[in-house]
Amino acid sequence: MSVRRLAEDNVQPASFAFSKENATWAKATINKYPKGRQQSAVIPLLMRAQEQDGWVTKAAIESVADMLDMAYIRVLEVATFYTQFQLLPVGTRAHVQVCGTTPCMLRGAEDLINVCKKRIHPEPFHLNESGTLSWEEVECQGACVNAPMVMIFKDSFEDLSTTQLEHIIDRFDAGKGSTVETGPQIDRITSAPAGGLTSLTEPDSAVKKTTTRAKKTDEDSVSVPPSNAAKPTTDAVETDPKLKTPANAKAEAAANTKVKGDTRAEGGDEAAKQPAALVGKPSLEDKNRPAGIARPETPDDLELISGVGPKIGGILHELGIFTFAQVAGWKKAERDWVDSYLNFKGRIDRDDWVKQAKALAKGGEAEYIRVFGKKPR
Repeated sequence: MSVRRLAEDNVQPASFAFSKENATWAKATINKYPKGRQQSAVIPLLMRAQEQDGWVTKAAIESVADMLDMAYIRVLEVATFYTQFQLLPVGTRAHVQVCGTTPCMLRGAEDLINVCKKRIHPEPFHLNESGTLSWEEVECQGACVNAPMVMIFKDSFEDLSTTQLEHIIDRFDAGKGSTVETGPQIDRITSAPAGGLTSLTEPDSAVKKTTTRAKKTDEDSVSVPPSNAAKPTTDAVETDPKLKTPANAKAEAAANTKVKGDTRAEGGDEAAKQPAALVGKPSLEDKNRPAGIARPETPDDLELISGVGPKIGGILHELGIFTFAQVAGWKKAERDWVDSYLNFKGRIDRDDWVKQAKALAKGGEAEYIRVFGKKPR
């Protein structure tokens, strides 16, 4: 965001005071908040001050600060942060805000900006010669479907051409801005499709369709057996009527309920209860088992390797694996043995344990970060 500063002292008014009506409104707004929390009214009060004078003056900031028992700098922070607050004098009859975001830009916003430069002033935030008009480019105003568009005070003017914008500027400059119709400037209602509806254009057909449905006989309504209604035709195994389910295979279902748990560790898989040789677990005497070592005084923290947690780390220790250098030296056959022993199904190569271990063995976390661009686990 660009730096926003107050206007020069030579254009600042000497004082500020809310009108009688606005003062009553401000008091009621402050009373909406609990005692000691009246500072929450700072934005609405600043906005009302802007609506009264056209822009937020230094005197208005100080007056609002006094009303809310706030330090001047706190109100100044709010006023300079939000771009909705005008900190420079604006046109007394119109301040034109041209949307310059992508949809409007694609639909001709630059041409509208050129109109403002020609008819008001070459630079934004500057008054025309009579002081009645000013302009600026702003971000999205929320009427993208009706691009391009401008806002003048609280009203939007959409679907604009350069000719239409020139006409609107002329009307406001003449003091007749209230006669300009707001919203879309072409033949459409709000954001409806330009040129008229493109769908739901035949309401009578929907009525006829409903009437036809109502005339169906009872025989037609039950022509499809209820058990097969809305069921698609499929050859998927899951929909095979011969498939055993708890409803048609009660004996097998009863046997399953006697199994404890859902995982092997909880006894939920009978294969886990069989000897290792029967479930494919490699032998500890296999020649491809990585060589183990005696536990060193200070083992490496194997959990720094992504994919190794406390449980896996404990199993590796049982196999005599305590250092990064050991893991870094694993060949293909050794990786396959450990992968099978841990029932990892290729995870060691997917997570690239060897490359991780080489980096950690070479230079610890610093080398790991250099190689992988992130910290180890």
